[in-house]
Amino acid sequence: MTSQTDYQNLVKEVTDYFHKKLYELKGHTISDVIIDPGFGFAKNIAQNFELLNHLEYFQHLDRPLLVGLSRKSMIWKTLKSSPEEALNGTTSLHTIALLKGANILRVHDVKEADEVLRLFDQLSAR
Repeated sequence: MTSQTDYQNLVKEVTDYFHKKLYELKGHTISDVIIDPGFGFAKNIAQNFELLNHLEYFQHLDRPLLVGLSRKSMIWKTLKSSPEEALNGTTSLHTIALLKGANILRVHDVKEADEVLRLFDQLSAR
């Protein structure tokens, strides 16, 4: 998939893709759709961080936003560690994703993700 990382404008191309797919689904009367921008799929490390940095752009699609960052190589390669050592980085990026509009986290570490959500909910309640 790394051979498919040649984007002119990553965020625009990914959102355009979802606009097209949502239009097609609407024609089939399918409306229960979750948007997953696909971290790690046909994107290099810099592109994954660019996508995360602009995650709020996906909110205009008016669908729940799922983010799968848990122990991704973008974390452990950046930190020069391993997937097993990527929990702290995962937790950090989960927090950023929530701040930028993520509604659903796909996780490996349920307890730690639950703690992130409980703390985030306290922040949001203020």
